[in-house]
Amino acid sequence: MSIPSHSVVPFPATANPERFAAGSLLMRRGDETTNAWFLESGSVLSGITGDIGNRDELLEHQLGQMDGPCWLNPTAAVLSLPAVMDVVALTPVSVRKLPLAEFQAGLVANRQLCGAVLQGVAHAHREQTELAVSRLAKGAEARCAEWLLQHAESTDKGECAVQLQQRKRLIAAQLGIAPETLSRVFRHLRERKLINGSGRTVNLVDPGGLRSLAGV
Repeated sequence: MSIPSHSVVPFPATANPERFAAGSLLMRRGDETTNAWFLESGSVLSGITGDIGNRDELLEHQLGQMDGPCWLNPTAAVLSLPAVMDVVALTPVSVRKLPLAEFQAGLVANRQLCGAVLQGVAHAHREQTELAVSRLAKGAEARCAEWLLQHAESTDKGECAVQLQQRKRLIAAQLGIAPETLSRVFRHLRERKLINGSGRTVNLVDPGGLRSLAGV
């Protein structure tokens, strides 16, 4: 989810960027919203956390990913409601926090800010709807095939491959399946000679077959 440059955001001079390491819990669902959070750079995951003491369990149920620049909690900030999801830094991130009263006053006084927030909310709603429809309409293999196609990059040899930069548990949460199901699907795709590779590299041997399986 992204919006135009943060230059449209009326941050006070004291609203300096704050930086967080990958894996940091930025928001906890149910917490009171006192600031509008703006993600300047980096990526975050939203969902429901597991055991905070265990990095691998941070997002037991993943509902989406947001990449800066974007607002992290626009609906909560507009409605003055508590955070509805946990938000975890996927990469190192830089954020700014705008006090709620200043954010809401800015929506009234600044048409650019209002339009940018509305665009971000609409984009997020669209992504959440597409995700929900995908999970309802597609089976685990189709979801995995679509995910592989979306994350594939060309190698020096002109082949397509995916580098698994996230742990399989996080990928499975993103797809709405269990980690064991993800491992089983990958095994089936290898047996059908649609993919190969080991470790963190997955080679897309038959992209056309994967597209057919994904229905795209």
